[in-house]
Amino acid sequence: MPNIIKEQILEKINVQVLTQFIGLAGLAIGLPFFIHLQWLTGPIVNALLILILFLVGIRSALVICLVPSLMALAGGLLPAVLAPAVPFIMIGNVIFVLLIDWIYNRNKNVNQSYWLGVVVGATAKFIFLFLSVSLISKLLIKQELAVKVAQMMSWPQLATAICGGLIAWVILKWVKRI
Repeated sequence: MPNIIKEQILEKINVQVLTQFIGLAGLAIGLPFFIHLQWLTGPIVNALLILILFLVGIRSALVICLVPSLMALAGGLLPAVLAPAVPFIMIGNVIFVLLIDWIYNRNKNVNQSYWLGVVVGATAKFIFLFLSVSLISKLLIKQELAVKVAQMMSWPQLATAICGGLIAWVILKWVKRI
């Protein structure tokens, strides 16, 4: 009896999707440990979130939204004083992915809906992070450091999310998913 259950479970697993998830998730998790430049890591992580969304699905993308900021903190990309901001960064990633998915699935024009989703998602992520981190940084850290933290979580978030959208667009076109 247990072998039948194992076989039924294995029949339902799509090996290609599982492989894509493991590979992309591994990159999203490991990258912040090795690359400590926001202008390089940010676009790549945002691209990975979009790639997971389009190649593997919304559920997997939402799970991965929660991981890169923890790894960035553990790996030293995110300063320790920003530890209280990690949940907000996670929520910002979720907002980004949900808006891309929602807008993309409600439009018939693939190109237009993709870019509208990326721009709206990136803008919403930027606004959410800027407002939440500005509030948190004023409460938790010195004023001169608060300004630097707020700058790190403002327009660079918008720019890296849009750059990530461009990277993902090229890859998705290449693998013929858009």
